[in-house]
Amino acid sequence: MLDEVLTPEERAVVARAKAFAEEHVAPNAARWEWERRYPLETIKAACAIGLNTIELAKKHGGQGLSFSCKLRAFEEIAKHDFAFAFALINHHNACARFARDGQPAHVARLLPRMLTGDLIGCAGLSEPGVGSDFGGLEMEAVRVEGGWKVNGAKAWITNAAVAGLSVAYAQTDKAQGYRGIICLAIEAERPGFHREKPFELHGGHAIGVGGFRLVDYFAPDEAVLHPPGKAFKAALAGINGARAYVAAMCCGMLQASLETAVRYTQQRKTFGQPVIEHQGVRWKLVDAATDLEAARLLCYRAARLIDEGADAVMPAAYAKKFATDMAVQRIADCIQAMGANGLRADYPLARHLAGAKIAAYTDGSIEMMNERIGAGLGSVFGTTA
Repeated sequence: MLDEVLTPEERAVVARAKAFAEEHVAPNAARWEWERRYPLETIKAACAIGLNTIELAKKHGGQGLSFSCKLRAFEEIAKHDFAFAFALINHHNACARFARDGQPAHVARLLPRMLTGDLIGCAGLSEPGVGSDFGGLEMEAVRVEGGWKVNGAKAWITNAAVAGLSVAYAQTDKAQGYRGIICLAIEAERPGFHREKPFELHGGHAIGVGGFRLVDYFAPDEAVLHPPGKAFKAALAGINGARAYVAAMCCGMLQASLETAVRYTQQRKTFGQPVIEHQGVRWKLVDAATDLEAARLLCYRAARLIDEGADAVMPAAYAKKFATDMAVQRIADCIQAMGANGLRADYPLARHLAGAKIAAYTDGSIEMMNERIGAGLGSVFGTTA
């Protein structure tokens, strides 16, 4: 569907992402999970073929392609492992944002290392006591001569396990609320940066989630990506895209789960016939296939609107809400169709289920999507006097 509107160059990128995931991600994803480690070597291999530069402007050494192309490429990667796909796309986003918003000399010094994967990037929004309430940030930035002194902590940050540069947000004046927020490029190699131990999870360790603390960290003026008054708006500008590609990743995971479940139930026999011939099982898989089609239409629509510069707030929220919610349920249904074997490590379904649950929290929880959509009900469906 979406591939039909991509250029030949963009379709080649999607094909390259698909081939890379089949060769490098699929055979290793289960091992990354069992070893609870961040697959840095595979992230670097992805960077070597440009999977971290899809949207990056050509003037910075990127490919300058569409958001839809990026979304489709990472949907293909997520078919094999959501955590790896999410780690790589966060690095991709950090490269693009730093290159676009950073000071030229600063970018010239650090971006080449980011492009090779020798310096991994991450976002820095969530904090130990502040998750979805972005306007309530506690990390403090105080103006000093030549820059900013920063104190505070970040948590639940993708790539934090290894990241060398964070596009981080801090509060300069609580009285100003969201208008006081500043965006800074935080370097792990500078004094005052303290990396926390990566979080131990029940799934998704390739995401490299963790946090860091800044203690009297000095961010020079060249590190300012967006000053107070502009940073909050800049952060929100990327949220629709994040919601759309997370929805697409859920579609990738469900497709892989469906393919596995259908093949298994075609071959496995009970009571003298293939499991898929039992109506109770078959109809569950039919529901999953139908929801997959619906979710794809929602997230692809949001992607096209983003590329067109149109209003994608509600479409992205619809896609994120529906895709993440249904992925948890439908991947579980695929596991159920396979019986106890669906839980075996030979199959990726349990890992995809954990990935779907992670997706339900990232870039706005399902509850936040309900509030976002609910706030627009009156204008969309309300009556006029």
